[in-house]
Amino acid sequence: MPRANDHLTNLLQPVVEAMGYEWVGLEYLSGLKGSGLLRIYIDTEGGITLDDCSAVSHQVSGVLDVEDPIRENYRLEVSSPGLDRPLFTQEHYQRFAGHPVSLKLHGKWNNRRKLVGQLRGCDGEQVAMTLEGEEIQVPLDMINSARLVPDFNETER
Repeated sequence: MPRANDHLTNLLQPVVEAMGYEWVGLEYLSGLKGSGLLRIYIDTEGGITLDDCSAVSHQVSGVLDVEDPIRENYRLEVSSPGLDRPLFTQEHYQRFAGHPVSLKLHGKWNNRRKLVGQLRGCDGEQVAMTLEGEEIQVPLDMINSARLVPDFNETER
């Protein structure tokens, strides 16, 4: 799990939560076409609208302008997590246990950099999942990114 974004999270999460939204997480991608991309994911029980994204973007932009934590040029995006929801925290891994998940790893785990299976949860240090019928444990610090895999056959949402 990336730790470089901790400063941005500590700065922006309280702003988003004070507005009544769930802070899902953020991604910062540096150096894309000469500038960075700061993507913030928010959610509510009823879902996210374009107006929600616009309101959060306005508030967050003000904080970023004052605090100036990013030295390069960047674009700000505020988004719902979508069907392929990213997982950022241990709580996310617990909350979405039982769902299909795709993990991209920093290095190789059993000669693989990508794992797709059924999420079983997280004990704080290890993410448990079923991979090809086998229960496995993946060290949390090896995970670069994790996303739910949409199940379009699921009848309930």
